[in-house]
Formats: sequence, structure tokens, C-alpha cells
Amino acid sequence: MRISTGHRHLASLALIGWIGLQVPQVHAQAPPAASTDEVIQHNRSAEDKWELTISPYAYHWTHSPEHRSVYLIGIERHLADNWLWGAGFFSNSFGQPSGYAYYGYRWDNLFNQPSLYAKLTVGVMYGYVGEYKNKVPLNHGGFSPLVIPALGYRLTKRDSVQIAPLGKAALLFTYNRSF
Repeated sequence: MRISTGHRHLASLALIGWIGLQVPQVHAQAPPAASTDEVIQHNRSAEDKWELTISPYAYHWTHSPEHRSVYLIGIERHLADNWLWGAGFFSNSFGQPSGYAYYGYRWDNLFNQPSLYAKLTVGVMYGYVGEYKNKVPLNHGGFSPLVIPALGYRLTKRDSVQIAPLGKAALLFTYNRSF
């Protein structure tokens, strides 16, 4: 069986993401002068967490008969100091298998609203090959840099929703579950 170049690149992104999951993380520690109760509370609220992201829908700013439904599944590692890293796999707007490996930061308590947060990720995307290679800027062999801002709202301690503008192309809606 012959594997296409696109699938080999997507497999490479998956391998990079898997290797990243294997890297041990440094945990934040409470200041030494804190009481035992304060240390326990600090560790509960400031521990590293995983987050599963799914997206069943992206709204395109302009309609095109070439557009397909965008489906995304991703995993993020949220560190105690609000830094994060992750990878997402999705079908792009033209039905091509794609991936995004990234690093980012989350700002909590946005506008003094405990449930509101902002997030910014920066990474490398693979996708948009063949006739669609010019649909994203700086695309070289299917790889292109990507910056995604997002605005999120925590529904519960573990559940949240986000919206993320995807440049001039679309608005992505996601559901996120922490564990």
C-alpha cells in the first residue's frame, strides 16, 4: 500500500505530538512560608491539567461551494503557570486531513469575570495542499505558521466553550473538557 505525502506529514505531526506528551512537566510549588492548608489548596488549584477539545462547526465569513464541514479533535496540556501546548487534528475547509501543533498562553479572569478567559496559540499547521495550497499564507509543502486567538467561557469547573477567529476565513466554535 502506498501512503500519500499528505498522510506521511500528518503522521509526522502526530508523532511530534505524542513525543511532547512523553516529556515530564515541572509542577508549580507553593512558597515555603505557606501553611499546610495553603499548600494543599494551592496544589489543587494550580495543578497541570489535560483538556480535550472538539469542534463540530466552523462558520465561514464568505460562502463557497468548495467549503466542507470542519471537524476538529485536539488535546492540550495546561500547565499550572497558564502556559499550554497541544495538537489538533481536523478536516480543513476543503475536506483535507490537517493538523496543528502549538504552544500558547491562557489569561484567566478576563475583565474581572471568573468564567471568562482569553487564549493565544502559536504553532505549525499541516494541510492545504494541492489546489488549495494558496488558501493559507506562507504555505511551504503543506506546512504553514499559524496564530490563533480565542475567547472562552467556563460553564463548569471542567467544561468550557470557545470561539476562535481563523484569520479572514472563518470562526471556529469548540467545546472543551478538562481532566
